[in-house]
Amino acid sequence: QVQLVESGGGVVRAGGSLRLSCAASGTILSANVMGWYRQAPGKQRELVATIISGGMTNYAASVKGRFTISRDNTKNTVYLQMNSLKPEDTGVYYCLGAYGDKNYWGQGTQVTVSS
Repeated sequence: QVQLVESGGGVVRAGGSLRLSCAASGTILSANVMGWYRQAPGKQRELVATIISGGMTNYAASVKGRFTISRDNTKNTVYLQMNSLKPEDTGVYYCLGAYGDKNYWGQGTQVTVSS
């Protein structure tokens, strides 16, 4: 069982920045994929960014060039640096850890971007 705890959400004005953190209870080296998803009110949860154990990253087109996913294996933590935030980035951001055939989710952290 892996527990993921997100932090770093908040309210920011458009153009601002936030850094989200996802702390895992176990080693993230065992995860095939670590990632961030988000869910806006009334919409389905969508992929934001992923990072695999080898360090390769993948981003949604809407955040490419503005967001950066990274990992610190010594701290078992995954980060999402979000710059040039837009109101459409508002939502609950969830951390995902894919370990073999099991997916673990955090409880989510709210990000609100005001115009």
